Amino acid sequence: MKNTFLILFLLCFLAGCNKHKLSHKETVSSYFKALDSGNYDEIKAIINDSVTQINGDFVTPFNHESFYDFFKWDSIFKSSYKIIELEEKNSDIFVTVAQDNIRNEFLKNNPLVYKVKVSFVSEKIAKLEELESIDVNWEVWNQEKDALVNWIKKNHPDLDGFVNDMTMKGSKEYLEAIKLYNSNNDSLE
Repeated sequence: MKNTFLILFLLCFLAGCNKHKLSHKETVSSYFKALDSGNYDEIKAIINDSVTQINGDFVTPFNHESFYDFFKWDSIFKSSYKIIELEEKNSDIFVTVAQDNIRNEFLKNNPLVYKVKVSFVSEKIAKLEELESIDVNWEVWNQEKDALVNWIKKNHPDLDGFVNDMTMKGSKEYLEAIKLYNSNNDSLE
């Protein structure tokens, strides 16, 4: 019995020692693969307890719970992610990503390609800073968004505010707004 316990202990110890520690590049790849596949548990394992997302002037701090809310918001749009380029400079990772989803398609910028600087604390992702959007036509994006927002405000005021609601409810309302808007435009043709 003692020998069995000792053997099991040694096997567990050796298995723990052989656990592969991810490089920063592997961590970033795993992050986008997990976003793409909808695996929040995998994301939670590789992000820091506090994560900051920076998009232009918008700085959004997250904890695991609020990041999960963002994850749910994004997943409603059926987002898929493809890494185009990945490079390491010092301890940061610079990644160019193509994001394909229903919202971007409606806003006529699908896929949305952007470059992000990923920073780490204690070997976990702590900051995602969007550096640039590549070949995004913001004029068209804003025209489509404004047309949708104005039409919803006039025809379905119960959905007004969806565009700024970064919750699962907000993304569901965003999809409903797109559906109603497209149905209206289809009936006019």
